[in-house]
Amino acid sequence: MRARRAWCLYDWANSAFATTVMAAMFPPFFRELAVAAGRGEADATALWGYVTAGSLLLTALVSPPLGALADARGDRKRRLAWLAGSGAVLTMAMAFLGGSQWQAAALLFTGASLAFSLSIVCYEALLPHLASGPELDALSARAYGLGYAGGGLLLVLNLAWVLKPAWFGLDGAGQAVRLSFVSVGLWWALFTLPLLRHVPEPPVSGAPVGIVAAFGRLRATFGEIRRYRDLSLFLGAYWVYNDGIGTIVKMATAFGAEQGITLTHLIGALVVTQAVGIPCSYGFAAVARRVGARPLVLGALAGYTLVAVGALFLRTATHFYLLAAAVGVVQGGAQALSRSLFASMVPRHRAAEFFGFFGASGRLAGVVGPLVFGLTAQAAGTSRVGVASLVVFFVAGGWLLWRVDPATGAAAARRAEAEAAGAAP
Repeated sequence: MRARRAWCLYDWANSAFATTVMAAMFPPFFRELAVAAGRGEADATALWGYVTAGSLLLTALVSPPLGALADARGDRKRRLAWLAGSGAVLTMAMAFLGGSQWQAAALLFTGASLAFSLSIVCYEALLPHLASGPELDALSARAYGLGYAGGGLLLVLNLAWVLKPAWFGLDGAGQAVRLSFVSVGLWWALFTLPLLRHVPEPPVSGAPVGIVAAFGRLRATFGEIRRYRDLSLFLGAYWVYNDGIGTIVKMATAFGAEQGITLTHLIGALVVTQAVGIPCSYGFAAVARRVGARPLVLGALAGYTLVAVGALFLRTATHFYLLAAAVGVVQGGAQALSRSLFASMVPRHRAAEFFGFFGASGRLAGVVGPLVFGLTAQAAGTSRVGVASLVVFFVAGGWLLWRVDPATGAAAARRAEAEAAGAAP
């Protein structure tokens, strides 16, 4: 189906920002700017953690009202187009940073990261309208697989620029890194177009409403979310365990740089994560058809626990590659199946609103992890213990997820849809 393929391509589009900017190039680039401004090595890593936490907090505050407005006005695609376009422009502007401009770098990253995360709220809100039942797991995993492929492909090209700049007529690795930011912006904008052309805008439930009414609806949803017991319990679980996942993703290269691992190996390890993640995402979806999504997410959290403990013993680039491969095994499955599990328990007529809460829970939770990471790095003088401390997020999140009954949650969502259909004029 063309609409489903076009929807999946947005993962291919935005993953370039997640891999090249958020995970690979920008953290060590930011650290260099901070060190040039007189910051110490551990302080520069901690500063990156604080910038990341701030951007996540801002996203968490904006996501729910954005989702409520998108549902109420039926303009998810228009908002996605504006957010993706502005995020692409801000990313390309990073190419002009230099010297000790870490404050300007922090502002650009915060703006681009906000656009990236909010566009995903609108994007994921389209998922329940494109598939249902077991197809949700398959479609979500297919999109994540494409995301790994697209983000990995551009990352390989960016790595080639950094390793062999002369081959491409570049002056050096610094220029290659800046050109990489430009390539991400162009990639993001270009591959957003199929979704805008081919994915239909879901119908609005009732007449479109204004901003005041949309915020009233958001308050009502927050008040009645307890009606969806399993959905709210899942949000709590996701809030906790995604904090650990997000911290590993965002802090990995800054952590590796502090251990003396070169940029070449840092980016190479991320390419390994992408390559391993493609088949593992599809593998998780195939198994989920037989055993369900929840047991596999629990298994992925056990894998993350081992990764966090293993970081205590990281000493060489080979160790970093092994941990990157382990993350690739579990990351795609955990995130794709978390998304489809949540979508199965969401009332379709209020998908963007609920995915706004989903995005807020993931990003607001992500504030805690980087803060813990940064504070621990400063207190201990090393980030090793900070990574290991993430175990508590995976254990606590897994315990909450164990208490979720997906079938009961899905039944509650269908009842809400039927009530809304009966009340519509």
